[in-house]
Amino acid sequence: MSSTPITKETYLEWYKSMLLMRKFEEKTGQLYGQQKIRGFCHLYIGQEAVVAGTISATRPEDTLITSYRDHAHALAKGVSANACMAEMYGKITGCSKGKGGSMHFFSKEHRMMGGHGIVGGQIPLGAGIAFAEKYLGKDNVNVCFMGDGAVRQGALNETFNMAMLWKIPVIFVCENNGYAMGTSVQRTTNMQDIYKIGLGFDMPSMPVDGMDPVAVHNAMDEAVQRARAGEGPTFLEIRTYRYKGHSMSDPAKYRTKEELEEFKGRDPLLSTKHAILENNYADDAWFTEVEADVKKVVEESVKFAEESPYPTVDELYNDIYVQEDYPFIMD
Repeated sequence: MSSTPITKETYLEWYKSMLLMRKFEEKTGQLYGQQKIRGFCHLYIGQEAVVAGTISATRPEDTLITSYRDHAHALAKGVSANACMAEMYGKITGCSKGKGGSMHFFSKEHRMMGGHGIVGGQIPLGAGIAFAEKYLGKDNVNVCFMGDGAVRQGALNETFNMAMLWKIPVIFVCENNGYAMGTSVQRTTNMQDIYKIGLGFDMPSMPVDGMDPVAVHNAMDEAVQRARAGEGPTFLEIRTYRYKGHSMSDPAKYRTKEELEEFKGRDPLLSTKHAILENNYADDAWFTEVEADVKKVVEESVKFAEESPYPTVDELYNDIYVQEDYPFIMD
């Protein structure tokens, strides 16, 4: 039995949130091409249902941690488009004060515990965050996202073992979009059902259709209930697809046009819109209004970012973990 049932409001919120993710990133791609955004930039276009279904099955108090493909996760957790775009521009008004850029969105307020550039580095961190919640007597969970390439990191095995041993309330999510950078899953592993990795630790593990927010929501809801009940972690292999390359510098020549078009036919935005219309949850006028609102939010975020100041030089010395009375430093 789902603890968070899927309602009309759920579908409407899914569409609005996924449309914001999509339009924000489309604008990001344009700005990157104009060299207004620099550095690395990894777009999430096509994978929006994974985050949408996760958010609808969790609480605002639950934490989320992910890799460098983090824009949609931050927006879904409630970080404003203004703060996200300003971070992309490297401005002081960004969610990481302009110090993180595209790969390192963070918001303590919204329980967004960061995008992380080190492949798989977030896996033990996610378990640690969840352990802290358990230690403090809270029933919050952590959702720890990773890509299909990150599951090759040795830290995953160590973390899975500890999470099961201590029944840590963490949901590990492999967003399997088929390619680790430009290398397909088929070329990197003999066992292509990635979720089976968790079975070696007796961890509840399953594959999930990542193009369908309903499937994601239901799988996540079950995992969350298990974690809150003290039964420990779950490993979900959520099978999804990115319509763009690994990063903005990737032409994605390693896949066929036919494969791309097949997955575009399963676009979660289109299927969610179809479900809303089919169930008479909203009409065309509602979609027109939502699209106008989202366009306005994205345009305002660009204006906000461009008008915001860069960090001053003294910001280099702020937000750094240091022990001021460290006894082994001598002038």
